[in-house]
Amino acid sequence: MKNQMVPSRMKQLAPRRSATVAALDIGSSKVACLIARLTPERDTPAGQWRTHRARILGIGHQRSRGVKAGLVVDMDEAESAIRQTVDAAERMAGLQIDQVIVTASGGRLSSQHFTAKTVIGGRQVAESDVHRVLEASAIHPMTRGRVAIHSLPTGFSLDGVPGVREPKNMIGEELGAALHVVTCDQAAARNLVFAVERGHLLAEAVAAAPYAAGLSVLEPDEVEMGVVLIDMGAGSTSAAVFQGGGLQHVDAITLGGNHITMDIARGLNARLSDAERLKTFHGAAISSPSDERETITFAHVGEDGEHPVHAPKSHLVRIIRPRVEETLEFLRDRLARAGFGSSSGRRVVLTGGACQLTGAPEAVRRIIGGQVRVGRPLGVEGLPEAARSPAFAAAAGLFVYPQVAGREYFEPYREQRLATASNGYMSRVGRWLMESF
Repeated sequence: MKNQMVPSRMKQLAPRRSATVAALDIGSSKVACLIARLTPERDTPAGQWRTHRARILGIGHQRSRGVKAGLVVDMDEAESAIRQTVDAAERMAGLQIDQVIVTASGGRLSSQHFTAKTVIGGRQVAESDVHRVLEASAIHPMTRGRVAIHSLPTGFSLDGVPGVREPKNMIGEELGAALHVVTCDQAAARNLVFAVERGHLLAEAVAAAPYAAGLSVLEPDEVEMGVVLIDMGAGSTSAAVFQGGGLQHVDAITLGGNHITMDIARGLNARLSDAERLKTFHGAAISSPSDERETITFAHVGEDGEHPVHAPKSHLVRIIRPRVEETLEFLRDRLARAGFGSSSGRRVVLTGGACQLTGAPEAVRRIIGGQVRVGRPLGVEGLPEAARSPAFAAAAGLFVYPQVAGREYFEPYREQRLATASNGYMSRVGRWLMESF
């Protein structure tokens, strides 16, 4: 397959244009491909993210293979899972796709913030002035070994006064801009895109999973007033802070639902399959008075299952609860260090498969604080019942991403060198990524 050039910024979907879009969510527990037709909404309010309504044409999903903590760890297995998932979605939709928008959940997602100023000289701010100050903020050097996957202006200032959203045509002496850049490890991004390309697909864009999930489940008022979205996945737990109408901060830790499953298997000496079943059907993040009366059944590793073990549910909860608390405490502390500590009236929205654990919202409320709710995809028609869940929030958010991609700004001539092992196929992928991100 011949490599093609992909622009750093995805082209904005025109408000009155329809399009068919394919979304590919590559996670640690599942790979999901959704194909949808986007049609314009009527009379979209100003500032609204969702200018289009998505109608699902095809969907395919299966257990993830070759991916751990959001990272590709076995290229052949990952490629096979992607191919089979996309094929199922294509067959259901009755069409073939050649490009997809992909989620990134691994690679240590994090934020960098840059600022810059430019002299206006007492005249009206022109469009060229806005581009000039954004370009000045975008040329700051990236942390070594990182690539930018989002670059979002978060606000402007005029003569030192912050809070300006649209400086064009305003009068001032000096224009300032703040830029929020979401980054991940370049090796993680390179291998993710390479796995997609090996399936004869073009990665049209890569979107951070918590950002995509936020686009899917959040209401405009929440984004304006301030909300923390926590995406509780199988291999990682990530957070996206939204405020003032946009994304302000992203962070992630490599603790998730799979770690709970492993704790159960070790603590009960149970098979991994039994541990996953116990977590799904009986697990809880908080204790209940009935835990001692309820019984769980499983088989020890190495036994034939003819003599199952019976134990009170309280044993299971005592294994799960510390891991959930550890994960949330890590996330709480990282948010606090970034300047987004707890505050009265804080809103928290949960997505990801692991947030469906019984008692997860109560645990978040107790450790992180705030008003907590579970988020489900909005504005998507034709989703099967199984996909109308927080586990599919990030995938559904990829249909919103083309509607807001025009808000991003990438310095036109930035080059991020990705080391490659040879001048062959991998080298071409590296050059493609170098100009894509």
